Amino acid sequence: MDASREVRRLVIGYQVSQAVHVAATLGLSDLLADGPKSVVELAERTGADVRSLTRLMRALVAVGLYVSDADDRFSNTELGEVFRTDAPQSVAGWARLVGRPFHWQTYASLEHSIRTGENAFVAVHGESVWDYFAGHPAEQRVFDEAMTALSRTVADDVVEAFDFGQFGTVVDVGGGRGMLLGAILARYPSVNGVLFDQPDVVAGANELLSAAGVSLRCRVVGGSFFDSVPEGGDAYVLKAVIHDWADKEAVEILRTCRRSMPAHGRLLLIEQLLDESPDPVRTAFSDLTMLVVAGGQERTTDEYRSLLEAAGFDYTRTIPTDGDMFLIEAEPTQ
Repeated sequence: MDASREVRRLVIGYQVSQAVHVAATLGLSDLLADGPKSVVELAERTGADVRSLTRLMRALVAVGLYVSDADDRFSNTELGEVFRTDAPQSVAGWARLVGRPFHWQTYASLEHSIRTGENAFVAVHGESVWDYFAGHPAEQRVFDEAMTALSRTVADDVVEAFDFGQFGTVVDVGGGRGMLLGAILARYPSVNGVLFDQPDVVAGANELLSAAGVSLRCRVVGGSFFDSVPEGGDAYVLKAVIHDWADKEAVEILRTCRRSMPAHGRLLLIEQLLDESPDPVRTAFSDLTMLVVAGGQERTTDEYRSLLEAAGFDYTRTIPTDGDMFLIEAEPTQ
């Protein structure tokens, strides 16, 4: 191995990230879904400069997203297909998010977080990421679309790994637009659901739930999980919620759930685990993202156990999925 070459590839990782962000924002993979196209055709469809787009496509071919033929027409590779918005495991939404200036500028201040332990987003923007979204609805939409896309990639793994059919009502706390809950209800026709998130987030849920054919079995409620969550559920699911928060806030959220749960209720956290991750690189860098953007952290099993105990729960078990997420199950302490 040429160590110098490999390190240079790591050093320019930010350039690759920005290039694929632009590809996703322009929708290049969607445009190539029906067959090869020239740069001129792509430029006409995207409103891009032909010469500059040619240079971008050359770079994206070099990293394996696209391939060019003898007529200088471009096609999706297997990697490029994943950047289609309609791909089952699409990463287009995530790529559009991580290249946005608010996210990009925050990660540029990683050193600040490492030196001080402080959240870089607050240092750069003067407010938390959640307050920022409240004042920037266009960025909130980009974030919501990215989270919906990420939920799509894990939903099948989650419903395969756990039997939700044992519950009458599942409450998805911080469930975004309902991608995961829609998958649960579609798989288990006897189960009813409650989707809970901020009012402006769940406002976009009805279309998704209707498309999944579950809207008649799902109640949509807006609110803050620091104040209250809907009562009456048999299971409370929080996917990639607790990792967004520092320990103090994480315990507050869990205590809010505990207050609304019946004695027989079940809590299911769906998170990555630092000590068991099948993809340590992704989980380690997700942990850095939590540090600089959200102010939270990825955790070990024991760290989640401690949070649960502080909030009035007994940890029962950890259930792996076929992906890199785990279901952490707990019951109210009696």
